[in-house]
Amino acid sequence: MFSYDITLLTDRRYDNPAVLTPYIQNVLKEDELLRKALEKRGLRINRTFWDNPDYDWKSTRFAMFRTTWDYFERFPEFSEWLDHSSKLTGFINPIELIHWNLDKNYLDELRQKGINIPNTVFIKKGDQRDINEIVQQSGWQELILKPAVSGASRHTYRFTAGETALYESLYSELIAEESMLLQEFQKNVLSRGEVAFMVFGGKYSHAVLKKAKPGDFRVQDDFGGSVHHYTASKDEIAFVEKVMSIVNPAPVYARVDMIWDNNNEFSVSELEMIEPELWLRKDTNAAEMLADQLYKSYFQL
Repeated sequence: MFSYDITLLTDRRYDNPAVLTPYIQNVLKEDELLRKALEKRGLRINRTFWDNPDYDWKSTRFAMFRTTWDYFERFPEFSEWLDHSSKLTGFINPIELIHWNLDKNYLDELRQKGINIPNTVFIKKGDQRDINEIVQQSGWQELILKPAVSGASRHTYRFTAGETALYESLYSELIAEESMLLQEFQKNVLSRGEVAFMVFGGKYSHAVLKKAKPGDFRVQDDFGGSVHHYTASKDEIAFVEKVMSIVNPAPVYARVDMIWDNNNEFSVSELEMIEPELWLRKDTNAAEMLADQLYKSYFQL
């Protein structure tokens, strides 16, 4: 007999924190909204950090990834934990989807299936070309360099084709250790921002607009970015639901980050299915909609 139906996963920083900053308060509020919505449906909910050495993963039917926002900084350890704990409990979203979404090379699969993404060169770990050669072959004048496994803009750099010498040494160190993505910079990010669309069970729930602070290109609030209410159009909803319809297995919850590319077309900048910020606090029905989908997918026989 399981002690819990779902254990919400966080990281150590957000487990009984001693100091409640506004950022941490938002983290706790999001989990509390979801907990209450799930408990209304008769489910037993617990919460702990993913690398808790004292937690019995056999005691919960499912572990649901919520704010495990240190995994990309501890990727080898996280990968080992994934493999071990997946033998003891079920995951929401499922383990095969998590493995797929961990590496941004999934963007290439989306592109091959007809989904528009920013112009991208996918560079495998150990590639012997120098960065200048790759940049010159691309023909792009403004570029973004980022790791294939990352979050919170870790090792994400914006530069011009004439500035590659500044990044040669750093790039050589990075590519020796991990795969990288080189992308053409999409200028609309500066003026129009990036929209995060929350999708539960393949259906659009709500959206927020993320904008970088003046002088920056990173929209994350870690770098001073701001979050705004956003009303999605019918065309945008159709686009993001189409994106999610080709993901297999289908995620119960996900976030589609969309920008307007340099041709003013919808473009997927990222899919978040491991530990997405869902901004449940920004929509009065979102937590209930997500709880409904979780219940129908995993507990309604």
